[in-house]
Formats: sequence, structure tokens, C-alpha cells
Amino acid sequence: MKLGKRSWLAVAIGFFLIASISLWIAYSQHAGERKQLQEDLASVYSRLNSIQFEHLADRQGELEQQLEETMAQSEAARETLSQPMNSIIISDILFSTAEANSVNITEISSSVAGSVALEGVPCLELPLSAKIEGEVSNLVAFITQLNNDLASGIVKSVNLDISQPEGNGKSAASIQMVIYKYEES
Repeated sequence: MKLGKRSWLAVAIGFFLIASISLWIAYSQHAGERKQLQEDLASVYSRLNSIQFEHLADRQGELEQQLEETMAQSEAARETLSQPMNSIIISDILFSTAEANSVNITEISSSVAGSVALEGVPCLELPLSAKIEGEVSNLVAFITQLNNDLASGIVKSVNLDISQPEGNGKSAASIQMVIYKYEES
């Protein structure tokens, strides 16, 4: 069977129409996906533009400065806590503070030092007890000054006896203190 010019023309037009329709369908699908991707990209650009990078850079600088200050404070605290925990030094502080405040230390005792963690920092803890006699105002001044003078210690408790012991007109106080020393790991 021999095909004429008209038949060949009809076959060619048919193939052309089939190819055109197939390409149009593929183009339509890709155009929809492309439109969706463009919308997503526009949304991402919008969110990206809303981020204020200058603010983040400023905030990073502030945080780095705070970190440096905190590290310096930590080092200073470790140096203070690294001072020797010597009973002679502590006794000197107690007696000089007592003399400056016109009180008498009648008794000092200490327990065994133990390990403790202060805010996660390993330290040795030395508990001390002392009994003091003097005027109430002088006792209060002594305890306040002692708490300030002990850089690596703290007065934990105070028990004031305002009665007049032995008729000499003086009051007494019992104090519990703790001295800390940084313990390197």
C-alpha cells in the first residue's frame, strides 16, 4: 500500500499534534511546579530579609564581652579562694578584728576540713566556731567586720546572749564560720 501526499500530510500533522499536545502537557506541569517554587523562594527571601543581622552581630559582641568579664571575675574568685587556709592567718584576722572592736575572744575551735562544691567549683571547707564577749554594739560590729574581712569565708550563724554573764556587764556571742579554699582538680 502506497500512501499519497495527502495521507503523508495527515500522518505528519497527526504526529505533530501528538508531539505538541505532549509537550504542552509537560510544560503545563512544569509551569505549575515552577510557580510553586518561585512562591517558596519569595517567601524564603522575605524571611531572610526580616532577619536583622546587625542586631545579631551586636548581640554577639555583647555576649563575648560578658563572657570575658565573667571569666575575669571567675579567675579573681579562684585567686581569692586559692589563698592559704592557715589557722595562723585566720587567727590573726580574728584577733585583730576583735581588738579593733573592743571584744574578747574566749574560745576558738575548728572541725576537720571537708570537700564541697560552691556553684560547681571544688573547694575545701573549714568550719570554725568562736565565743566572744563584749558590749552588744561591739559584738555586732565585730561580726560585721569579720564577715567583710574574710574574703574566702562567711559567718554562717550567730547566737547572741544578751544576759550579763558573771555580773561583769558584758554580753556574749557564739559564731559559726566557714572558710573556703579553692581545690584544683
